[in-house]
Amino acid sequence: MAKDVEGAEHGEFAAKDYHDPPPTPLFDADELTKWSFYRAVIAEFIATLLFLYITVLTVIGYKSQSATDQCGGVGILGIAWAFGGMIFVLVYCTAGISGGHINPAVTFGLFLARKVSLLRAVLYIVAQSLGAICGVGLVKAFQKTLYDEYGGGANTLAPGYSKGTGLAAEIIGTFVLVYTVFSATDPKRNARDSHVPVLAPLPIGFAVFMVHLATIPITGTGINPARSFGAAVIYNQDKAWDDHWMFWLGPFIGAAIAAFYHQFVLRAGAIKALGSFRSNA
Repeated sequence: MAKDVEGAEHGEFAAKDYHDPPPTPLFDADELTKWSFYRAVIAEFIATLLFLYITVLTVIGYKSQSATDQCGGVGILGIAWAFGGMIFVLVYCTAGISGGHINPAVTFGLFLARKVSLLRAVLYIVAQSLGAICGVGLVKAFQKTLYDEYGGGANTLAPGYSKGTGLAAEIIGTFVLVYTVFSATDPKRNARDSHVPVLAPLPIGFAVFMVHLATIPITGTGINPARSFGAAVIYNQDKAWDDHWMFWLGPFIGAAIAAFYHQFVLRAGAIKALGSFRSNA
């Protein structure tokens, strides 16, 4: 059985049965001359718009139904399925175009891992944020009365929880998501476990689903700054802005930890860099 060997034996590196793409340049001006770059930005905008439209509409529908019937509506389980299912669908649709980020925290984590350039990361985050605003705007346009009455799908810290607990929930939840993204798209995993077909959008969607089950009672589950930002902008009430900082800070911290853990611990990036330095010395 062939085994990939990442370390050096007797000064020679064994051949690998997978290929790690080279680190993306921090700033690649050539991207601005390519239609594929703008197409990817548009895909992120549309995907995030659709994501917020479906999920926030689900949240509003559940709250309006449960207000008159405690057993009515899809429940927390249904809301979690809506978020996880839409991520599965949209990542599947856009992965070949933009990478299917649909989340500034995912983009930030991939940027730290040198998988996207700074320019692409910034424009993706802008497109995702604008798409989220437009998606929630459509919900309000179609269901204005219910939207205003039931909180607009905005993320808020639930009563009884401290800000520290809310921040920790966002950090851990985003870590789970971004760690799953790295693992599902790892070229080494695809080569090593080629006998086990992995449809990357599936575990990513399930990660979103599971995190929502755990953290909806705490923060309503952000783990996506664009999702929280779009809902806060359209709802635009003090309640939506009071703790809004944690829905940016938490996901970015969680994404950074996931990127470090995957790249430098699981993939031994620091050891590889040190070995390369010694071999060149």
